[in-house]
Amino acid sequence: MNRYPLWKYLTVLAALILGLLYTLPNFFGESPAVQVSAAKSTIKVDHATLGRVEEILAKAHITSTGNRFDMNGPVGTIRVRFDNTDVQLKAKDLIEKTLNPNPEDADYTVALNLLSASPNWLSSLGAHPMYLGLDLRGGVHFLLQVDMQGALTGRYDSIANDVRSNLRNEKIDAGGVERSGLSITASFNSEDIRNEAATVLRRSHPDMTFVNSGDSGGRYSLKGQLTETAVTQVQTHALKQNITTLHNRINELGVAEPIIQQQGSDRIIVQLPGVQDVAKAKEILGRTATLEIRMVDDSPQAQAALAAGTVPFGLERYTDRDGRPLLLRRQVILTGENLQDAQPGRDQQTQQPSVNLTLDAKGARIFRDVTRDNINKRMAILLFEQGKGQVVTAPVIRSEIPGGQVQITGSMTAQEAADTSLLLRAGSLAAPMEIIEERTIGPSLGADNIAKGFNSTLYGFLAIAIFIIAYYRLFGVFSTAGLLFNILLLMAVLSMLQATLTLPGIAAIALTLGMAIDANVLINERIREELRAGLPPQQAIHLGFERAWGTIVDSNLTTLIVGVALLAFGTGPIRGFAVVHVIGILTSMFSSIVGVRAVVNLWYGRKRKLKSVSIGQIWKPKED
Repeated sequence: MNRYPLWKYLTVLAALILGLLYTLPNFFGESPAVQVSAAKSTIKVDHATLGRVEEILAKAHITSTGNRFDMNGPVGTIRVRFDNTDVQLKAKDLIEKTLNPNPEDADYTVALNLLSASPNWLSSLGAHPMYLGLDLRGGVHFLLQVDMQGALTGRYDSIANDVRSNLRNEKIDAGGVERSGLSITASFNSEDIRNEAATVLRRSHPDMTFVNSGDSGGRYSLKGQLTETAVTQVQTHALKQNITTLHNRINELGVAEPIIQQQGSDRIIVQLPGVQDVAKAKEILGRTATLEIRMVDDSPQAQAALAAGTVPFGLERYTDRDGRPLLLRRQVILTGENLQDAQPGRDQQTQQPSVNLTLDAKGARIFRDVTRDNINKRMAILLFEQGKGQVVTAPVIRSEIPGGQVQITGSMTAQEAADTSLLLRAGSLAAPMEIIEERTIGPSLGADNIAKGFNSTLYGFLAIAIFIIAYYRLFGVFSTAGLLFNILLLMAVLSMLQATLTLPGIAAIALTLGMAIDANVLINERIREELRAGLPPQQAIHLGFERAWGTIVDSNLTTLIVGVALLAFGTGPIRGFAVVHVIGILTSMFSSIVGVRAVVNLWYGRKRKLKSVSIGQIWKPKED
């Protein structure tokens, strides 16, 4: 009657072993370390870089306790652990000085870090400690300033291209269309042509105002500017798109529970709880880039000027990934606003690695026209990082490309194609940004919170255990064992999910203890009730667990619904509480009903002639 089949005992045992394995990493603490990552998209951190770092340390006779190279998607990171912080600081200064001879133009980000001190055999099993939030372990906090002037400039560059297309489609001869500051200026040969152009442009661009800007030298000019409402829309769109892009970038690189929020009209707050390494955070945020597509000027005159070290009017000088100089036209054909997706792939004919771009409807139309008019010319894809532009690739246009599906091939490896795709897909911002505030919240600030949270949970557990054992005797011991099992499972699941534990999460653990013991109280009282009714102990145990099941499910289900609602609609601390709360409900039901039942069956199940059980005083009503 009170015996589990073997598979149930094995299930409980497996849950216990997994709980121990995945909870253990949280008790090993952390070791001081130095982390090396790329500061630019064109710099690769790989095993060769790791060898270089090891050589630097060996020459200086600095001993490390462990070196590790990790690939998170296409991004490589080197982490070197040391015995103490003195060696850590010395190694950090040496590595930074050697890898970045020019600090003003650093290729690598070298920063202090804390790494889990878990044994390698645990890490090889995928057992890692859970993340701690900003209020417990600390983390990094950035305040980013969005360059609204840059957003408007990009919008006017796009409008200038649209104006040229509108006038060409209407067969209106324009002497030139250029962006002049935050306005568009078009010149014409006669006043009649200017008036005709103004009518066309006002109809096709209702969000702009066009006025005559004066006549000189037989040229008639028309000046266009965005309305105040349109300017506000451009700035709002830039801010929202940058927030979305940051979410995509951070999510693709595997940072858990990021907090990315708007502050004011032109600022963004980024908090990475549980990420103690500033290098990781700067690598994520510092490499965000704006995308531009321009034409390359390979004319003999341009090449002669380039050889002479001069840059002709209307052109700009940039370098490609190999350091070769290129002269690009100032006119921007497309920006990151027109890019919907970028994926690595291979050319079907040559099997060379490629980057496959998907443009929106507007971008597809512009790209079709540009490629049709510039066959056998080169087109450059530019990425601007922290105000500096670099040519990612400059392929030759072989034919007109309609449909918005663009394939970029060239002298790139499969890894470079993946890197470029990630930057184009997740790094294209509507406007440039810069970090104006940086804060690292160290672990010492959260040590007091951790101690208080741990102590409150520990004292609560001890109080519950003392009461339950005193009141239910041996069944109280079983219930306490189930409570320990529940905490073990809860910590293991949080570690497996790499969830971020915050101070409200610790409060949820304490609440889970109270809810878990409530299920055991229901079971124990139900067993007492059956014994009070005169049933044999074995049957009372069986019916006690069976009949308490429905009540336990109903009470936990209603609480689970509230937890799911908090998880779905809550943010920040509320979400941190909800995650632990929901997982705690599920683990408490398993530990109370399956785990405790397994212990009771092992203790009493083999006793066929059981006459009594240790479940405390069974009060029976007095007979009249």
